[in-house]
Order: sequence, then structure tokens, then C-alpha cells
Amino acid sequence: MSEHVYKVVELVGSSRNSIEEAVNNALTQASQTIRNMRWFEVVETRGYIEEGGVAYWQVTIKLGFTVDPQGA
Repeated sequence: MSEHVYKVVELVGSSRNSIEEAVNNALTQASQTIRNMRWFEVVETRGYIEEGGVAYWQVTIKLGFTVDPQGA
């Protein structure tokens, strides 16, 4: 196994449907500009309430991706 260096960023995804969709929304958007995504960790889950029910979910994730070696 080769050794890697990772950078970690924090993102917040949201969804009206589910926590899982909120995570996927964050990852899908991040993949537009971040290469080499490798792992994520859910660090916080919140919900927004409207009229007594869940209006949408917010999930904060830490996203790890490998850093390209110099000159690569």
C-alpha cells in the first residue's frame, strides 16, 4: 500500500428527503471541483422544522481527499 497525504474539508449538505440524500448532495457537488475524494465522516446532523414537521435535513461532513504529489 502506498502512503498518502490527505486534506480534509468540512461541507454541509441538505435535503428535503433524507440524511443519506443530504450526504450524497454534498459529495456530488464537491466532486465537481475536488479530485481524489477518498472518505467522509458525518460529524453533525440537524433538521429544520416547518409547521411541526421536518422540512429538510442538514448534514455536516468532513471529506478527505488525497493530495497530489509535487510535480504530478
